[in-house]
Amino acid sequence: MCLGIPGELVEAVGDQCDLAVVEVSGIRRRINVALLADEGLKPGDWVLVHVGFALSKISESEAQAVLDLLEGIGQAYTDEVDALRESDIS
Repeated sequence: MCLGIPGELVEAVGDQCDLAVVEVSGIRRRINVALLADEGLKPGDWVLVHVGFALSKISESEAQAVLDLLEGIGQAYTDEVDALRESDIS
């Protein structure tokens, strides 16, 4: 099963236009935003993140609905967030 997690765009990464920092459940990570180059992403936008790539731009209300659903899964979601917190992809 593949899981896309909503992340809020925090900032662009210097001169690397294909990279951005997102916050996912309180954890900040660099991701590749090249697939959404035509979306005009800016800080505060929400994206659906999977394996380090932003796959689509989503609304804040959609992001919150997905986060509420994921948190309702319980331990499986907690385990994913813990794994993300322990990883270092910078």
